[in-house]
Amino acid sequence: MSAPSAPPTLSRSLTLRSVVLFGLAYMTPIIVLGTFGVVADSTHGAVPTAYLLALVAMLFTAHSYGKMAATHPVAGSAYTYVRRSIDSRVGFLVGWATLLDYFFLPMVIWLIGGAYLQAEYPSVPFWVWIIAFIVVTTALNIRGIKTAERVNDLLMVFQVLVVAIFALLCLHHVFQHRGAAGLVSATPFANHATGLAGISAGAAIAAYSFLGFDAVTTLTEETVEPQRTIPRAILLTALIGGGIFVVVAYTTQLAHPGYAFTDSSSAAFEIAKAVGGDLFSSVFLAGLVVAQFASGIAAQASTSRLLYAMGRDSVLPKKVFGSIHPKYHTPAFNILLAGAVGLIALHLNVATSTSFINFGAFTAFTFVNLSVIATYVRERRAGRRPAVWSYVLLPAVGAVVDVWLLCHLDDRARTLGLIWLVLGVCYLAWLTRGFRKAPPEMTFDEDADPAPTPASATATATVTDRVAGTESPGTRTR
Repeated sequence: MSAPSAPPTLSRSLTLRSVVLFGLAYMTPIIVLGTFGVVADSTHGAVPTAYLLALVAMLFTAHSYGKMAATHPVAGSAYTYVRRSIDSRVGFLVGWATLLDYFFLPMVIWLIGGAYLQAEYPSVPFWVWIIAFIVVTTALNIRGIKTAERVNDLLMVFQVLVVAIFALLCLHHVFQHRGAAGLVSATPFANHATGLAGISAGAAIAAYSFLGFDAVTTLTEETVEPQRTIPRAILLTALIGGGIFVVVAYTTQLAHPGYAFTDSSSAAFEIAKAVGGDLFSSVFLAGLVVAQFASGIAAQASTSRLLYAMGRDSVLPKKVFGSIHPKYHTPAFNILLAGAVGLIALHLNVATSTSFINFGAFTAFTFVNLSVIATYVRERRAGRRPAVWSYVLLPAVGAVVDVWLLCHLDDRARTLGLIWLVLGVCYLAWLTRGFRKAPPEMTFDEDADPAPTPASATATATVTDRVAGTESPGTRTR
């Protein structure tokens, strides 16, 4: 009798180039234009400077993610890193905080899409667009609709083309009105109204565009030499993506100095019409809305999969969150809940909602930096001597910058974020019987429960662990 065959494993075939391209696609380049107006409003017309500050913060944090990915070469995340290097209870609370990023992401996606559609069709009430986004994406996700990977790739190409054409049209507009000398200017970076507080507030919002640079850690088990490749890919993704954001922000701010817009939530549409006319503004609107719609499907699907995993592991009530629809084999309750949360968009603006999400992200980023320092302490106790500059100085700077940006988030977002954390502490106290036992550990093993889910319907690879800050390859949640 022959021995049973070994279970299939993931193939290590991805190179550095492949992983970086995935990370850049994940960050969704067009989002820099989706939030341009609110960042311009916060910085008083210095958007590229805000992106430069956000890029610095992300590079320090990317360095720490790379260190932790090398230390724990699995499909890692902030939740896993903090749990293993600091404490299981702290890890749980970091996961709880970053749940804000994940759970409310569909709401922000629908809000941005709705704001741009209302700018084009002002006679249609704003709530109509929000309801339409929610109803359509919820229906598709409940039925488990599949989105082919090649469609996502085509969408990515379309986005890149729209962003590139937008930047070129901005430069052409400046050349026509100010000549070649106008193409080089320091005004987009600073003007008489620019201040440190405004730049910091703008950077806190601009960081929303970077969310997902850490997603390349989900490819660890499919990457050649992951302990070397993944850290480099994280840094390159943040650096290249940030470079794109700064260049696009510069050309856009150059074409439209200042921060006066009819509606800051849809400012890029106004600029698109000014530099490219009605035809290009329509193309731009189509590109942004299609990108937001596709992202909304993936975000809602992934959120429902996260809640299902938490229910399955009894982190949340299993009978409710761990249930599967008998006909469609999807976590229908979780999908409906994510859709219901999206209704909050009717009462928030883009600036507050992105800041609300960034509260969870900055919390996770801060603790990833602290995890590297905690790893240094453990290594020293074990008799090893890791480099102080790499394991202490750089992570410490990253943590300080992340906390600085966290403190400059929207006031309402900070208040809501702190309330969320307090609820997390109370729930953890109940879950651990007054902190007397370790919290349950979340697992995301696809083989543990093969029931079809929306995540497998919209993504193309591994299951998410986004409570810890990462997602499945193939999903783009922005």
